Amino acid sequence: MAKIIKVLKGTKDILPQDVHMWHFLEKKANEVFSKYGFKEIRTPIIEVTELFSRGVGDTTDIVNKEMYTFEKSDRSITLRPENTAGVVRSYIENGMSRLPAPVKLWYKGSMFRYERPQAGRQRQFHQVGVEMFGIKQPTADAEVILAAVNYLKALGLNDLEVEINSLGCPKCREEFKNKLKAVLKPYFNDLCEDCQNRYEKNPLRLLDCKVEDCKKIFEKSEIQEIINSDFICEECAEHYTELKLYLDKMDVKYKENKLLVRGLDYYNRTVFEIKSNNLGSQNAVCGGGRYDGLVGQLGGEPTPAVGFAMGMERLISLLPQQEADKLDGYIVSNFLTDTFVLAEELRGKGLNVEFDLSNKKFSKQLEKAAKVAKFAIILGEDEIAKNQVSVKNLETGEQVTVDREICTKALKL
Repeated sequence: MAKIIKVLKGTKDILPQDVHMWHFLEKKANEVFSKYGFKEIRTPIIEVTELFSRGVGDTTDIVNKEMYTFEKSDRSITLRPENTAGVVRSYIENGMSRLPAPVKLWYKGSMFRYERPQAGRQRQFHQVGVEMFGIKQPTADAEVILAAVNYLKALGLNDLEVEINSLGCPKCREEFKNKLKAVLKPYFNDLCEDCQNRYEKNPLRLLDCKVEDCKKIFEKSEIQEIINSDFICEECAEHYTELKLYLDKMDVKYKENKLLVRGLDYYNRTVFEIKSNNLGSQNAVCGGGRYDGLVGQLGGEPTPAVGFAMGMERLISLLPQQEADKLDGYIVSNFLTDTFVLAEELRGKGLNVEFDLSNKKFSKQLEKAAKVAKFAIILGEDEIAKNQVSVKNLETGEQVTVDREICTKALKL
């Protein structure tokens, strides 16, 4: 017997009995994001590696450790580890800057990162997200956060907490970085290896460290004083104040978190995370922010932009299991030719119907119908002779015999 080939570690089959949950997430995304004017975009799963090294940032864990990169025809190609850079590339390449602002896009799809698989986190994972281009005012930040909150609520996740922070602009952030480096210098040798690497390249990322020893260092009073200082310039502070005003007016519950920096280099000013307390444990389900420099960094005209992404596996893990949609009808009959004709007739009218291709006993077919369909459509010898069908509501047990032409009406019993 040949050796069985198994799925790669960190990847997972989405089986027929589970796929309805994915359809639910995708359907709600289209419904909610469309209300805000976002249009769906689908970008390639593979991109040139330079897109991510320039866009995501060569100081990030994603670029340094987690990307799936390979050489093909003397080109370095990478499976996308996130989709903002790809959407920005498409925005530039397809001349979307010529469209009236704002340009609003949403996406769903597979991402790939080489990291240790764990609950809710795979090496091939899926994200749903939005990107908005062309609006520098905090109204864009507020609308994006509101769209995220309302999408999560539409999924049934109501116990939400929004965390926000402002990273300032490159100018005012530089002074903060220098102060942070100065106060952390005496503790440099006690920082983890990642933080030591980030110290020079991107000191803000130090605040995102999850290592307990580093967290204890950041809790020291002199470091907390720097972290909690109002380092952002007047213009950035005004932007942040306006954002909070809009969130207050929209009744969005939020709290400020000075340690919130996000894991990607391209963010400026607003960053945010949304946590869900569904099913008793707090989980970060959404992350995003403003990235006004990224379009210019990737070769386009300087363009303000803001967006977010959500891990779909994480969302599904927080949702109660929903029953998959049943067939509209299951034809129960031992007359295969007539059954084939009736099935295609009903499918042509927009109904989802099946029948037993192997022509099992009538009782077995009826048992199958009860498991997979809302109605049993019975086609016996008498029904065929009279051009009728018997329709049985499998929930209530009610059964009627009707002319074949009006079978679809009987299925609404």
